[in-house]
Amino acid sequence: MSDLFQLETKELDEVMNLLMDDYRKERIIDRVESFDLPNSAEVQEILKNIQNIIYPGFYTNEKYKVYTVKNNVQMLLEDTMYRLIRQISVVLKYTDEYKNADNAQLQKVAHDKTIAFFHRIPIIREYIDTDVQAAYVGDPAAFNHEEIIVCYPGLYTIMVNRIAHELFLLNIPLIPRIMTEFAHSKTGIDIHPGATIGKYFFIDHGTGIVVGETSVIGENVKVYQGVTIGALSTRGGQQLRGKKRHPTIEDNVTIYSGASILGGDTVIGQGAIIGGNSFITKSVPACARVSIHQEVDYNIRNTNQNCDCKSEEFQQSETWSNE
Repeated sequence: MSDLFQLETKELDEVMNLLMDDYRKERIIDRVESFDLPNSAEVQEILKNIQNIIYPGFYTNEKYKVYTVKNNVQMLLEDTMYRLIRQISVVLKYTDEYKNADNAQLQKVAHDKTIAFFHRIPIIREYIDTDVQAAYVGDPAAFNHEEIIVCYPGLYTIMVNRIAHELFLLNIPLIPRIMTEFAHSKTGIDIHPGATIGKYFFIDHGTGIVVGETSVIGENVKVYQGVTIGALSTRGGQQLRGKKRHPTIEDNVTIYSGASILGGDTVIGQGAIIGGNSFITKSVPACARVSIHQEVDYNIRNTNQNCDCKSEEFQQSETWSNE
């Protein structure tokens, strides 16, 4: 390496001392102990293992070279359980109930919660099977069910949410959000683990969808890209924690791209269809059709002439309808 790029010990020490002084300011970002935080990479590996358990014949298990489903799942299950127990025991201390617990108690509670979670796997699989069916029925571009399972980002995000939601219901902090934000980073679909979602849920395309923590979504609901099911306002900050801030979507509702449905008191009635780019902050009755009718008039000029357009020459009218 050229002398031009060599660092002198004095220069390195100066920067090091500068950082050490900065770390001593006792801000939130200044913590230096990492042993009491969950390992995000480990949580992602747990998630991958659970995916293999949910779909035993769809993803290659690179770790275990066994030739029966039972032996393969047993080895995968044991490994995943141990990993999850370890991560849960780390995050439990962030709860008021266990913040002063000793390691033995944390391990015991983590063990019990892990066993309770894995007892829910058959229920998670039951729901995911309906999601696959909904995607196949709802998307004429789907070649077969296998394509949906291995390709569709919407189904992947729903699977992660169903896993994370069960952990959320067990009052396990941090880990469910790590899982859903990992899915968010992969797919562009942001579903909070607290959201309650019924069977036969279909996300078409998916990019840009947001579903808030206290959302309740019924069965046979179809959502297109860019939809927000969110809070009307979060100006109350932490004072709103635990309150219903997000809408309720009843059964058999279709929400087209770009629609925003906001507010904890907002209910979209059964069988309603919400048109693209609709902005809704009030409840919609069952079987309603909500859409924006937009007409735009244009003045077309010859591009070879000087253009001196006036604002009044371009008129746009919008009509909201709730039929």
